[in-house]
Amino acid sequence: MIFARKIALALVLASAISLPARAHALAPIVARSDSLFVLAQATVPPTGMMDTEHPMPMNERMLMRFPQPVRVGDLIGLPVLDDNSRTLGYVRQVVRTPQGKIKLIVAYGGFVGFDTRLVAVPIEVVGILGRQLASLDMSPKDYASAPTWRDRGDTTVPHDESVRIALARR
Repeated sequence: MIFARKIALALVLASAISLPARAHALAPIVARSDSLFVLAQATVPPTGMMDTEHPMPMNERMLMRFPQPVRVGDLIGLPVLDDNSRTLGYVRQVVRTPQGKIKLIVAYGGFVGFDTRLVAVPIEVVGILGRQLASLDMSPKDYASAPTWRDRGDTTVPHDESVRIALARR
């Protein structure tokens, strides 16, 4: 028991001693001012910020977010979150319009799954965040004002087919 504690203490001390060396190796930009070190940090705006200043079509914006192939069956049931990580709804199905556009059919609103309505969300306005989707270019007001989806010639995309969806980050 005492031996195990000594080993644990030795490991903690070894990692604490090597930490400054690792931190220096991880900081690629270091500005020196005499004996003072100033670490520079990247200031990248979050996804979607400044979009109003630089309007861009949804398709181009999606391509800037590094779209990745995702199996349609893996999208079914995923929650769609707003900017405050509140759940707007859940993906019920993925459809292809007669024009070839991919839309996510999201069960929006309601309370505990009751009184929801289906809303068609273009795949270009969402990004994937692990096991959830982020609504990047469609606000909660847009969901509320969107018409209820009706199947008018849309084709359901098979669960084993892949679609490309943008990456999101928080």
